[in-house]
Amino acid sequence: MPDKNALKAYWKENVRYLIILLLIWFLVSYGCGILFVEQLNQVRIGGFKLGFWFAQQGAIYSFVMLIFVYVRLMNKLDKKYKVEED
Repeated sequence: MPDKNALKAYWKENVRYLIILLLIWFLVSYGCGILFVEQLNQVRIGGFKLGFWFAQQGAIYSFVMLIFVYVRLMNKLDKKYKVEED
């Protein structure tokens, strides 16, 4: 079992990962789907405007990718602090 300082460092790094990943998700879902929709609508994908695509599909796809990124980061973090599960 790691000591208290190691657990605090582990949790601090975990929260930092969460904040960064949630910020990316916010920028993709809110930024691309709402704020930058006019600029993105200049580009079309499969006949649909890119802004519309981000609002309808892109935010969901990016969220799923961020889940996989988070799992990978947490597995590395668990190994680094020796708190991995069996």
